[in-house]
Amino acid sequence: MAISFNQEKQFFHLSNDSISYIIGIEKETFLCHRYFGKAIKNFTGNLDFPVTTGAFSVTPFPEDPHFSPHTRLLETSTNTSGDFRVPNYQIRNEAGKTVTDFRYHSYQIKKGKKPLSGLPSLRGNEEEGTTLEILLVDTIQNLHMTLVYSLYEKAPIITRHIIFENHGKNTIFLENAGSMMMDLPESDYELITLYGSHANEAHLSREKLRPGINRIESTRGTSSPQYQPFLGLSEKETTQFSGEITGFHFVYSGNFVAQVEKTQYQTSRVQIGIHPDTFDWRLLPNESFTTPEVVLNYSNKGFNGLSQNFHQIYQKHLAPESFKDTQRPILLNSWEGNYFDFTTDSLLKQIKKAADLGIELFVLDDGWFGKRNDDHSSLGDWFVNTDKLPGGLEKIAKAVHDQTMQFGIWFEPEMISRESDLHKKHPDWALHVTPYPSLESRSQLVLDLSRIEVQDYIIESLSKHLETGTIDYVKWDMNRHLSEVGNDQLEATRQKEISHRYVLGLYHILEVLTQRFPAVLFENCSSGGGRFDPGMMYYMPQTWTSDNTDALCRSQIQYGYSFLYPPIMMGAHVSDVPNHQVGRITPLNTRGYLAMSGNFGYENNLNQLSETDQTVIKEQIAFYKAHRKLFQFGHFYRLLDPTSTFATSWLFADENEVFVVYFHGLSQPSAETIFLKLHYLDENATYEDNKTKVVYSGSELNQIGLVVRGAREDFHTTTFHLKKL
Repeated sequence: MAISFNQEKQFFHLSNDSISYIIGIEKETFLCHRYFGKAIKNFTGNLDFPVTTGAFSVTPFPEDPHFSPHTRLLETSTNTSGDFRVPNYQIRNEAGKTVTDFRYHSYQIKKGKKPLSGLPSLRGNEEEGTTLEILLVDTIQNLHMTLVYSLYEKAPIITRHIIFENHGKNTIFLENAGSMMMDLPESDYELITLYGSHANEAHLSREKLRPGINRIESTRGTSSPQYQPFLGLSEKETTQFSGEITGFHFVYSGNFVAQVEKTQYQTSRVQIGIHPDTFDWRLLPNESFTTPEVVLNYSNKGFNGLSQNFHQIYQKHLAPESFKDTQRPILLNSWEGNYFDFTTDSLLKQIKKAADLGIELFVLDDGWFGKRNDDHSSLGDWFVNTDKLPGGLEKIAKAVHDQTMQFGIWFEPEMISRESDLHKKHPDWALHVTPYPSLESRSQLVLDLSRIEVQDYIIESLSKHLETGTIDYVKWDMNRHLSEVGNDQLEATRQKEISHRYVLGLYHILEVLTQRFPAVLFENCSSGGGRFDPGMMYYMPQTWTSDNTDALCRSQIQYGYSFLYPPIMMGAHVSDVPNHQVGRITPLNTRGYLAMSGNFGYENNLNQLSETDQTVIKEQIAFYKAHRKLFQFGHFYRLLDPTSTFATSWLFADENEVFVVYFHGLSQPSAETIFLKLHYLDENATYEDNKTKVVYSGSELNQIGLVVRGAREDFHTTTFHLKKL
């Protein structure tokens, strides 16, 4: 692995065994993109890159009228420099002027990868990666912009972010602080994104890149269920198993924009960053601003190759150190089985039954605090409702621990109810814009996490519970988006800082709590996948994937999220039927196998389950425990894209065994026989079916495949469990 600089030909080459990223310096001024993709073992820099000078192009060098920033492939740019494509940054000075002139100044190559100040980011020590810092300077205003590239030694991954520094004498304002920009010489790509809504997240969109700006975004205050902060550019021929794709994923939990501009010259500009519509940042002299990180991921082994890169880098370098290699417990969450209607006695009965079934973690969800008997009150009042729970949490926790299980609790720390003691005492702590009314969503307002006193309150309120040592797990929920984003503390010119300050405040709270209580397993939730992003995964190693627990819906949702996240990061539970979200009835075995394909748990009221269902659940739990390592840490590959009947398939594989899940979806007459090619088995090995004891070669399973016949039952699931001999 190396990051090198060719002094003679003025280019940087970042390379390992898998990828190369090449940046040139032109006219001693502009950083120009030359290449990102499969590793080039020996880049000479002798190939000519086409130069186009179109009409109306600005030419900054009189001696070279063919050179224009508008037609060059650049690594960063703004639209006040003669480049009329989507900008990556925009700076305004005290006079209201927005022109800057950043030029290449110098570079540094450093071992390892430094953490970002106040922001989540991928980790990397000196043996795991190398970092290139390229400094650009505007000498007129004495402004510095450092482009930071970190290359991993053993992964086709590069991360990027930018540091803005004001070394001048006057205040400046960042109107747009994008994290990365890349100009590509071609545009014949397909754009890959994940879109959705609450309870319907992570649907794959694949469409030809159209002329103009192709854009996804969120201005909801969170990364949102509507669009994952990710985009990919693939070849038309790319499949799950072959072909090239480059992915860009934003390590940030707030408002964002991710866009690709297909230009008039058939080039492509990729740009990702904090959404400029809800952002403006005052930078005083000698202050700096660091943008969030973007993960760049290249695969020439199809979508599964891209996913494997994300899965491995996130599990090793993003998930909290204390949990990245830790097996996760099988849990029972009280929510769908009880909602707000529970008593200490009813919970104690369920706890005993959970232990008998083999469940390892009992989670008490919403309704345990304040005067919380519905969703209209008490958020912010994090004291136990002893009328509902005489004996408090201690009695419940003791009962759980006496059964050798772990105990977990639900919080929604970022929210406040009007009907709460906290709101009576501190009404100004909610986000608000005087004199306009603050609007409720789900009968709640949002606490202003940009304020230090609010951050301190949340930290201390949760710490009082966690420091008792009785809580092993926290489900951290966030059930509404941000509106009326403002406060009466910051001056008028800084009101647009609040959206980003909210996210920084959230990260500060999570940093303090996870460092203070490293043994507590935190699960991220935002009505399911409303804030499922790499920024949150840095603090919380798993996310409740969706509030929709229906098996058919989950087969699509988990399929989509698997493009980016390993199954161990996706909370997936078996729930009752008819399903509470869509009313569908699906087989218990199917619900079990789809939940095992994520971070496994249950949402049932065990007091209401039949003896037959309890027997099946006990068998499911025993099977999962026996093969937990495979499900949580094995390689995950998609085998079949969802069809018109909702059929889909995937497999888990490690060095010893393989587990294949084929979800039939809707039953059809005269259903075709499927030959399910497994693709990823050892060609030279043999495999035995655990049920039939039939032995196959890896090559025939890869090239011919397992036979799956159409089921005469909706939502049936066929599984194969193979042992490598």
